[in-house]
Amino acid sequence: MLRTLIAIPTMDTVPVRFLDSMVHMMRPRGTEVVIVSNSLIYDARNRLADRAVKEGFDRVMWLDSDMVFDADLIPRLSADLDEGREMVCAIYFSRRFPMKPCIYSCLRNTESSGKAIPWVIPYKGYPKDSVFEVAGCGFAAVMMTTDLIRKIREKFGPQPFWPLPGFGEDLSFCLRARDAGAKIWCDSRIKVGHCGYHVFDEAAYDAQGE
Repeated sequence: MLRTLIAIPTMDTVPVRFLDSMVHMMRPRGTEVVIVSNSLIYDARNRLADRAVKEGFDRVMWLDSDMVFDADLIPRLSADLDEGREMVCAIYFSRRFPMKPCIYSCLRNTESSGKAIPWVIPYKGYPKDSVFEVAGCGFAAVMMTTDLIRKIREKFGPQPFWPLPGFGEDLSFCLRARDAGAKIWCDSRIKVGHCGYHVFDEAAYDAQGE
């Protein structure tokens, strides 16, 4: 039986829509939910990653506390990992207009005159309803193997989410994952909404383009 940790970093309150999604979520046997409330998001993620390793979980389902999703989110992302992938995200979007997908076609950390220069390009023309490789992604709904976390910790130390200059903790993890030889995938068949004054999802993104 595979053990999956649902890792939720959060502030003190969560939207009702997220709570409703959690109530209806399908949780296979061996699935546990852990919530860490901390204003330092990278610290919360590092603590959750450490727990996944120390307690022997096989997989981690990273889930932000302002998302709405279908009940079968975990089984569908698990199926993608079953095919040999190490890290897969659903498709989701920024919580402001103009909306952008939180997946990236270019993610690089370069230097010029001793100064770090981040290159982050949203994957605006991403393939619809398919599984494809990306340079990086936000961590709103990401499933990965715990072995990937171990691999990154072995190469970069015990804090895989420590922010690199010019990057958030999520994209910093992606850069380390790729440097450790991992590929990052997006399954755009799995659609997740971002809670705000509106639900920011693929339908809103398509309407914005029109």
